[in-house]
Amino acid sequence: MKAKTQLFLDPNQPIATCTASTCRDCPAGKIVHCHFHAAELMQFILMVIPAFLIAAAGIWRVGGWPWLAGWFVLLPLYFGGLEIRVMCSHCPHYAEPGNSLKCWANYGAPKLWRYRPGPMSKTENFLFFSGFILVFGMPLIFLILGAAWFLLMVYLFSLAAFWSTLITFLCSQCMNFACPLNHVSKANRQAFFKRNPSVAQAWGWKEKE
Repeated sequence: MKAKTQLFLDPNQPIATCTASTCRDCPAGKIVHCHFHAAELMQFILMVIPAFLIAAAGIWRVGGWPWLAGWFVLLPLYFGGLEIRVMCSHCPHYAEPGNSLKCWANYGAPKLWRYRPGPMSKTENFLFFSGFILVFGMPLIFLILGAAWFLLMVYLFSLAAFWSTLITFLCSQCMNFACPLNHVSKANRQAFFKRNPSVAQAWGWKEKE
């Protein structure tokens, strides 16, 4: 039985959608992250902090506190609300018991909607990318209007470093195949589907006999 104070899922306990009785020698677990750890959470936080700090500095320098406060309100509305609905609710991790997520990207976000396995709809993809453009594009506008060219270059560099690291080391092993940023290979997805038939069914995947 899982301890109530446990920060992350028990790495020795199969996830809710998995039909295996143990995680020992699981071929899927070696190539797809079914469980999350504090190290992954810290890695993600350290990756994203530089871009957010520079963005905040640019907005404050040009627009002052009112615009910065507005951006700070936008962040939890998107990452803690809209993104959870349109993207995270498709993730097998969302099927786990509990009222909040315990993953590396949105740790602690409330699970307000039902679990919906399978791909995202076109509308969900539109909302997902619209939110991203708004969150990361708003600082760009302020940096350009304020002619803060040095901050702009540093911001663009930090964004490039964040995205490349995210895609290479985290999105390449994430079990949320619905996410538009997911880069898990087809072969690795199939290994996960074999252990998670309900997820496979939602994706219309059938194992070849």
